[in-house]
Amino acid sequence: MDEPRRILIVGGVAGGASCAARLRRLSETAHIQVFDRGPHVSFANCGLPYYVGDVIHNEQDLLVATPELFTDRFAIDIHCRTEVVAIDRHRKVATVRNLETGLERDEPYDALVLATGAAAIRPDLPGIDHPGIFAVRTIPDSQRLRGWLEDKSARHAVVVGGGFIGLEMTENLIRRGVSVTLIERLPHLMPALDAEMATPLHCRLREEGVDLRLQASVTSFEADGDRVIVHTESPNQSGTDQADTDHITADLVVLGIGVRPETALARSCGLELGELGGLRVDEQLRTNDASIWAVGDVVENHHIVTGRWCLMPLAGPANRQGRVAADSIFGRPTKFRGVQGTSVCGLFGMTVATTGANEGMLQACDMPYQKIYLHPGHHVGYYPGSRPIDLKLLFAPDGRLLGAQAVGWEGVDKRIDVIATALKAGLTVYDLEEVELCYAPQFGAAKDPVNIAAMIAANALRDDAPVRFWNEPLDDVLLDVRDPDEFEAGHVPGAINIPLHQLRERLQELPQTQSVSVYCLVGQRAYYATRLLRLNGVDARNMTGGYKTFLQFQETCAE
Repeated sequence: MDEPRRILIVGGVAGGASCAARLRRLSETAHIQVFDRGPHVSFANCGLPYYVGDVIHNEQDLLVATPELFTDRFAIDIHCRTEVVAIDRHRKVATVRNLETGLERDEPYDALVLATGAAAIRPDLPGIDHPGIFAVRTIPDSQRLRGWLEDKSARHAVVVGGGFIGLEMTENLIRRGVSVTLIERLPHLMPALDAEMATPLHCRLREEGVDLRLQASVTSFEADGDRVIVHTESPNQSGTDQADTDHITADLVVLGIGVRPETALARSCGLELGELGGLRVDEQLRTNDASIWAVGDVVENHHIVTGRWCLMPLAGPANRQGRVAADSIFGRPTKFRGVQGTSVCGLFGMTVATTGANEGMLQACDMPYQKIYLHPGHHVGYYPGSRPIDLKLLFAPDGRLLGAQAVGWEGVDKRIDVIATALKAGLTVYDLEEVELCYAPQFGAAKDPVNIAAMIAANALRDDAPVRFWNEPLDDVLLDVRDPDEFEAGHVPGAINIPLHQLRERLQELPQTQSVSVYCLVGQRAYYATRLLRLNGVDARNMTGGYKTFLQFQETCAE
């Protein structure tokens, strides 16, 4: 197409604002306008829970870029509190309404970008309109919540939903001196994680006094003056079909149960939507209309691991999509290469991070995969302050990386970032064995946890040290190679104990006709024992992750 003269962007924040700035860097002559219903065109919505928690004191610190900055630095016209109410695709005209005056006008365009984002889900439940029930997506949302906390002297809150927003709001409400009941309908927090990897988060929340209620669903809300009675149901503990019901009285409720793409405008002008409810776009972020692009939370994305369409409401992909759309509008050869769900969350000093696919996603796609667990220190043990990282790596039978999850206190984001980069590049565990990472005693180890994870995976694929898993049936000999005092302090029922340093001299104590599954605390000694046994003709396998992973699975089953 010829270089567009008039470009309209509907929505700001991550996708729309980054697209606008990129467009100006590509053209000095285009007339660029951004329309946003809210009072701010570019703000850090990821920082809103921390504004509620008073970690961020000043609302102005949440403003990434003001309308004045866009105008002065980029010569871009910003129209806040202005809504695009209709798009005439044939005439290439958008109808916009000033939300303060109610006046409407038509704006012609050569190219139009939809960055309408996503809206917080408010389930259609009785009592949902109580003024003490909040969803936090914008600065005004967080201002209303802060005001309620202070005006009502709130002391107890119910948070519904155990994803990113739910966990961050829980932490920040606790920081404000508000006790929290956290309700999650799934058996574990953080849907991006597999169940056993969420166990440390459950423990941490309970340590901080959070009333965590898993497998519980909210059925209705009831007003009690300014307070809210939250009615719930959960599976009956006695095994009958009748659900258990309960109620919690709180000073406020925060909804963190997810978001839906804002597609009303797109639907009204006949743009194609996907099965998940988001806008369908091609690799250049173009919709089925050659003059309309879409970016950010409103679009469906191609997942680079599963190959399926997905919704991925994250700031990083939205920013990259804004740049790609701008390049595409000006005819540059470009494409958006999909998403992989790399994300991180802090929780009372802990960090949880993930990238790629989890087991549930891989199983849903019938993708063959293997997995390993490990619990390395975030730096060498001889340097003070080393703390463990619980790490899970998923990989294909040919070694290609498929996903990773990690929970710990230090160095979690660093390791997931490395694995995310390798996954994006299509690398394998064999490549990751050899990746060279920086090392000093206070930062890591000569064999970084990333290297070790890849070595364990590669050893399993080479059949040097095949692995077994705690959540599968075991009908072979279970061998604990820890020292006797460790064994006595706690062990897997049915295991026999032969310490590693005695194993060579006591091989005859093992049954000669059965395979042997070996474990220690975290897997390292069991790896040495597995190699020793296999070199002596024993069919031995390492119980990946050791006794620590066993305990995580036990805790998961007990939830």
